[in-house]
Amino acid sequence: MTVRTCLPWPDKRLRTRAEDVAEITDEIRAIWDDMIDTMEAMPGVGLAGPQIGVMLRLAVVDGSTERGKAVRLANPEILHSSIELREHEEASPNLPGVSAKVKRPRAVTVKFLNEQGMIDRRDFVGIEATSVQHQIDHLNGRMYFDQLSKVKRDMLLRKAKKQG
Repeated sequence: MTVRTCLPWPDKRLRTRAEDVAEITDEIRAIWDDMIDTMEAMPGVGLAGPQIGVMLRLAVVDGSTERGKAVRLANPEILHSSIELREHEEASPNLPGVSAKVKRPRAVTVKFLNEQGMIDRRDFVGIEATSVQHQIDHLNGRMYFDQLSKVKRDMLLRKAKKQG
């Protein structure tokens, strides 16, 4: 198990759609383990493959207070989103030092391949719903600040540049 380095923004891989995972292998499980170690070291509530340069549709999410309950997802896909929105401060280790309030559906139902390679579906609510949507954005080559208006996004990126 290893803590991996997160790619610095604006690495082009952060803007590239990740490839589907064909099957769950020991190599995939090892990548998930590294992703969990990396997420815990930040500390964060989720991480997607492209954030560490792994261009596969892999994500981990752990919004539990006691930790150690990470959900491993391959090829996650949102099947249903609640109408009710939830605002949460989001950030990314790929663009450290800045964050922004983003509104997303409060709850989502997600279909994914689990650790056993079986198709699974799960309801995520609250912080885990926010995190899984944030990770799926990464898998599609999007960043959380893409949810912001152009003015707010430009201000955030300028602030990040000054800090860097």
